[in-house]
Amino acid sequence: MELHELTVLRALDALRSREVSSVELTEAYLRRIESLDHTLGAYLTVTAARARSDARRADELRRRGDDAPLLGVPVALKDIFCTNGIETTCGSRILKGFVPPYDATVATRLAEAGAVLLGKTNMDEFAMGSSTENSAFQSTRNPWDLARVPGGSSGGSAAAVAAGLAAASLGTDTGGSIRQPAALCGVVGFKPTYGRVSRYGMIAFASSLDQAGPFTRTVADCALVLGVIAGHDPSDSTALPDPVPDYQASADGELRGLHVGVPDEYFVAGMEPGVERAVRGALDTLTELGADVRPVSMPHTSYALAAYYLIAPAEASANLARYDGVKYGYRAPNANTTLDAYLRTRGEGFGPEVKRRIMLGTYALSSGYYDAYYVKAQKIRTLIKADFDRAFESFDVLVAPTSPTVAFPLGAKTADPLAMYLSDVCTLPVSLAGLPGLNVPCGLADEMPVGLQIIGPALGEETVLRVGAAYERASAWQPRIPEI
Repeated sequence: MELHELTVLRALDALRSREVSSVELTEAYLRRIESLDHTLGAYLTVTAARARSDARRADELRRRGDDAPLLGVPVALKDIFCTNGIETTCGSRILKGFVPPYDATVATRLAEAGAVLLGKTNMDEFAMGSSTENSAFQSTRNPWDLARVPGGSSGGSAAAVAAGLAAASLGTDTGGSIRQPAALCGVVGFKPTYGRVSRYGMIAFASSLDQAGPFTRTVADCALVLGVIAGHDPSDSTALPDPVPDYQASADGELRGLHVGVPDEYFVAGMEPGVERAVRGALDTLTELGADVRPVSMPHTSYALAAYYLIAPAEASANLARYDGVKYGYRAPNANTTLDAYLRTRGEGFGPEVKRRIMLGTYALSSGYYDAYYVKAQKIRTLIKADFDRAFESFDVLVAPTSPTVAFPLGAKTADPLAMYLSDVCTLPVSLAGLPGLNVPCGLADEMPVGLQIIGPALGEETVLRVGAAYERASAWQPRIPEI
């Protein structure tokens, strides 16, 4: 087995037994990035010098007896996380050249756990998109088929793990931006409960929805990385104070007697037949494992898309007002007045999708429309949360498709924003309710990966991981890196 094919846990075993050093492992990943990423486009910045320094330090610490949770394991970060001394663009021209003077909390926690930083991954601009085609710098391609998208907005992070360009990576999920690209790239991706992971240093899109989480190739790896980044942070007022359980231990256990609900509304019109077959087959596997699998109705699901595309753009309108060319980031040259500088900076710095959402959000918040649109959307959000609360009175987890389709061709939906928005129709309700959602690969359709979404109640990560790990062990799917 090649070094880049090792899962996180297998890499740690090899590092502990001295079969391989972190320097050797890191060099294997850097060589693979150099060889393949000009085609794949997963990375915006490769921090080769930093990675080699991190790896040498990890090997020295291990020689001294240190055994930090991720000591010596090469990882990547979505370019939405601030990194001290490393350019952080959020996929936007308006932040081109921005070098933060501090680290995001998740970056700090990965470093403290001994992880080696390979670089910053590509993304849709300000996390607004479902295909990673909205990046201001490049489009990322799906490792399973280079003519197709990897999903978004965390497409670079998903593609890096799927292609063996990182052992694990971090992304963010506002409406599905971890789970959907994980499904399309055939990897594990987890959006934790809102507040379970600190948002400090994560560039904001929609503050009541954004949440960081891991991409890995197995559920056990996901449990390990989640345990590293989760937990209270005094720098983030929305970070939950609850103690972090042993997620790795929770990934073991059988499913006999577990109650699994299957929301009828998630099998939407237009779902590809191959996707439905793969998901139905996964449900049969859960039944064979002893779970009690039954249908459940979530009546307000159909309103989630409309509610999300009022709430998230409204929050984006406020969050992105800070990009004015005065304090940091891009500033339009030769402006005549302050207002001219604002208008030109934002006009030149933001891409079409970001402008679209700023305008939509500003309109929804404007006088005369606030009550008619924004307030109504928040009421719908409450009803969607109530649907989940009722369901979890009877079920331990809910299971559904992650995406209604497999990865679609590059350029297929860029001219039709609504078609692009529909890519997240199965993930949006979970985000609006602030609940944990895990994508686990469950097979192929048209030779492309299909994802199974496992949804838990608030702070139900342990049960979600338990179900995902049990399914993974029983399924025919094995973590693999496609030929590129």
